[in-house]
Amino acid sequence: MDYMNYTGKVCLVTGASSGMGRATTEMLVTLGAEVYALDLNECKVEGIKKYVYCNLSKKEFIDEAFKQLPEHIDCFFGVAGLSGSKTDYITTFHCDYTANMYITTKYLQNRMGKGGGIVYVSSTAGLNWKKFMKEEKKIVHSRDWDEITKLITPLAKAAPSSFAYLYAKRCILYFACEQAVELGKLGIRVNSVLPGSTDTGMKDEFEKMAGGEEALLAETGTAHRLATSEEMAGPIVFLNSDICSFVSGVDFCVDSADYCLKTLKLKKDRESISMTNKLILKIAKKMMSK
Repeated sequence: MDYMNYTGKVCLVTGASSGMGRATTEMLVTLGAEVYALDLNECKVEGIKKYVYCNLSKKEFIDEAFKQLPEHIDCFFGVAGLSGSKTDYITTFHCDYTANMYITTKYLQNRMGKGGGIVYVSSTAGLNWKKFMKEEKKIVHSRDWDEITKLITPLAKAAPSSFAYLYAKRCILYFACEQAVELGKLGIRVNSVLPGSTDTGMKDEFEKMAGGEEALLAETGTAHRLATSEEMAGPIVFLNSDICSFVSGVDFCVDSADYCLKTLKLKKDRESISMTNKLILKIAKKMMSK
């Protein structure tokens, strides 16, 4: 019996050309899904239904991409993300958060039906979203791309771009929580995967943000090694499958117990900091510029 039941299902994957997105795409193809791959770079995974070029940091590119996609979508996998190491604050934030919000509210809620599934890929960097909900509320409750740009522009001037990654990952978890309730009324499930440190094409960027290879490995929980993209793709695909038909609103932390170590006070949570406090942003920007 096919418990996952992806055969013939229309699946949309962002960031499908590399890393976790590519591993997710490969797994879905193997399971018989009709996969539409969105990315800046061409997706060369054999067996996909179609590759669609899309710059997820720009609303107009998303609109153009959806003109080339089916009117009915069964599953959405929002995997694409930027670290902020090589991109500016606003571009990073829009790719990591705003694109997912816009795709969901503008398109998915109209193109999905009962039994549909959405998975957003956040990060363990977003685990403190409940603690800082006041900082995220205006962003998450805005459904206007330009309004979000106005809200984050002052932060873009004050904070390092890597903070956009942290802030966006918190916001998408808040958004997912609310969407699990709202879209649940339509029979659509919404979940999030929070990957720990993973060996992808952005490994060097995250090493830089963490403060070196040793510092990055210190965030790998009990495994003491980086995860593979395939080890993240498994949980991502699992959550949108029929085997999880009663699972919605879950923050699925995939970090080899790193969060447990922080919860038990066995290690310091370095990411439990404000994303909008002016003093913290000033100190962070000074440190990152060294």
